[in-house]
Amino acid sequence: MDFIKGELLEIIEWQDDSRDTIAWRYPDDDKAIKNGAQLIVRESQVAQFLYLGQFGDTFTPGKHTLTTDNIPVLTRLKGWKYGFQSPFKADVYFVNTRLFTGNKWGTANPIMLRDADLGVVRARAYGTYDFKVVNVQTFLKEVAGSDHDFRVDEFADTMRSRIVSIFSDALANAHVPVFDVATRYIELGDALLPLINPVISSKYGIEVSSFIVENVSVPPEVEQAIDKRSAMSAIGNLNDYVKYQMAQGMAAGGGGGAAGMASELAVGFAVAKELMQQGGLTGGTPPPLPGAPAAAAGAAASTVANPDVLDPATVARMLGVSEADVMAEISAGTLAAKKIGSSYRVTRTALDAFLAQ
Repeated sequence: MDFIKGELLEIIEWQDDSRDTIAWRYPDDDKAIKNGAQLIVRESQVAQFLYLGQFGDTFTPGKHTLTTDNIPVLTRLKGWKYGFQSPFKADVYFVNTRLFTGNKWGTANPIMLRDADLGVVRARAYGTYDFKVVNVQTFLKEVAGSDHDFRVDEFADTMRSRIVSIFSDALANAHVPVFDVATRYIELGDALLPLINPVISSKYGIEVSSFIVENVSVPPEVEQAIDKRSAMSAIGNLNDYVKYQMAQGMAAGGGGGAAGMASELAVGFAVAKELMQQGGLTGGTPPPLPGAPAAAAGAAASTVANPDVLDPATVARMLGVSEADVMAEISAGTLAAKKIGSSYRVTRTALDAFLAQ
């Protein structure tokens, strides 16, 4: 009798001493379950019976005595017409239904997003999520299988790609602008939950209670475009932009050489255009600079009679650059001029067309 009792299971329970086990199969050691055996299911646990690969009865937290009344599904599957009196064999799975927190997810490959501002953008994302099992039978069938000790790390490997796939579809359908993603991580995670949970619950028997987006990154060239857009927004107007360019040129040490001369000339033209648009130089020819050579003063005086015809020296004073810079533009053909003898003359129409380029 002692031998027979040793071959029967009288108490079935799972004392979980881990923090990462989701499903655990009771090790019966090829023993049978006796009639009237005690099944103890603790809080945050569900016990599921399986008989010949078919789902039997499910038990929630509490102490249960296994009799015909308590296992109607198993009674029907085994074909006990008048109740069972002899020991029987069945697999018992305990499933942990508590919340598993801090699980990481991330996109292995970039997600293709259609953005209203940037067009088609490749983005990567990662974050964390919390989940719990809500449908034991679906979870055992689709995720855990016949694994006798199914842990969170196995779940992460199995489910990461599936969750990322659903996240990618949900993010693409959410139409959140890339410029706004960084400021809407919490809002984005909350908005994606109603899209993720119906699919996750029906397919895998789990529910995601918290989905957190920690970062959404874009390729370096898109980051540079965003930085340039932010810089232009900070510049504000042309005057500030010119000052910004001048400061950049000075910091780079571009004051000397051809590159420095071209930079200064471009800045001078931009300033002149701005001043002319504001009406500062629209009427008459400016007076000669104090201490200017007599020849330059005479040339300026010669143009007073016809203010629409200017010589290079006058153009240089108007633009705040050297006469050599103006002659360089005339030689390059970017500033139209008429050569009379050994002198050049520039019409105000030609100067306006040059500044409008």
